[in-house]
Amino acid sequence: MHRRHWISAVAGFFALGSAGSRAQDKAAAAAAIKPFRKSTAEWKKLLPPERFNILFQEGTEPPGSSPLNAEKRAGTFVCAACNLPLFDSAKKYESGTGWPSFWEPIAGTLGTKRDFKMILPRTEYHCIRCSGHQGHVFEDGPKPTGLRYCNNGLAVNFVAKGEKLPELRV
Repeated sequence: MHRRHWISAVAGFFALGSAGSRAQDKAAAAAAIKPFRKSTAEWKKLLPPERFNILFQEGTEPPGSSPLNAEKRAGTFVCAACNLPLFDSAKKYESGTGWPSFWEPIAGTLGTKRDFKMILPRTEYHCIRCSGHQGHVFEDGPKPTGLRYCNNGLAVNFVAKGEKLPELRV
């Protein structure tokens, strides 16, 4: 295990609560977004297998595999399942982890839950609208939030500034 990941895991074990509580503080903003649900079979028909695995089976793509990690243009990252805008590119940064990373989401667009798959608890985050798994949030990011939203590239699509955002999926 890389030193950075070990430190993040240990720090997360002792101090993870604040990332989750910050997300809960945005609950009022999230109330404006109506949840959108489809059955597992419906999502399986709509999404390629690798996206379905990440979004609805909580998979993870290999580090360094997403071209979105190198995306530097101005724009918006939207959920690959329901098209909800999740991150503004101005909040993206190079974390050195091999996954697209952001220091802050668009307010009210993400929900969180505890994840124990790596034994030590982590905070998983997902699209508030469709519940599609996006990645994990860690407390080793840059100022001003100190958070690192480590996102699977296959869980989002990028829309360059000036291009029309896709319609929300229904």
